[in-house]
Amino acid sequence: MQNFSEVVTGRRSIRRFTDQQVDDQTLNEILEQARWTPSWANTQCWEIIVVRNDDLKNGLSEILSPKNPAKIAIANGPLTLVFCAEKQKAGYYKNSASTELGDWLMYDLGLITQTICLAAHDKGLGTVIVGAFDHKRASELLEVPAEFQLVSMVPMGYPDHAPSAPKRREINEFTHRDTFA
Repeated sequence: MQNFSEVVTGRRSIRRFTDQQVDDQTLNEILEQARWTPSWANTQCWEIIVVRNDDLKNGLSEILSPKNPAKIAIANGPLTLVFCAEKQKAGYYKNSASTELGDWLMYDLGLITQTICLAAHDKGLGTVIVGAFDHKRASELLEVPAEFQLVSMVPMGYPDHAPSAPKRREINEFTHRDTFA
């Protein structure tokens, strides 16, 4: 098992997987860790669809742009997690938005997506976060109710390669002290 720093700094976006399946026990261990993800007022607005069906994976793959490198990961990978959130739940109090940013669902889904990607990496699995696709068609294909927003997809499997780390900004390039200036 890796330490937390190794998990964070070692995770990469993986778009090619081996043929090895992700067993239910491993997936459930990842989802168990994910259920402890913090959320706005503990609303846990997320819903995750586990897609293993080849026809559905192919259908999801087809709604990505032709040059999107994640097409193959979704079509050929062992499974794809599809992240949805209940609208007007996170960031709301008594049916009114609590901040000027309105619905907080994107923030909460970002948190649980990160937890899942890190937990998967810790178990030797690869993931890539996919957001550029026809959301309406994906929602129809997966029968997502109208009160939920389908946000992203994460194909998951055992990596068949180990990409090198991309260049990262230095801390002093994104950190400000006391004020932005």
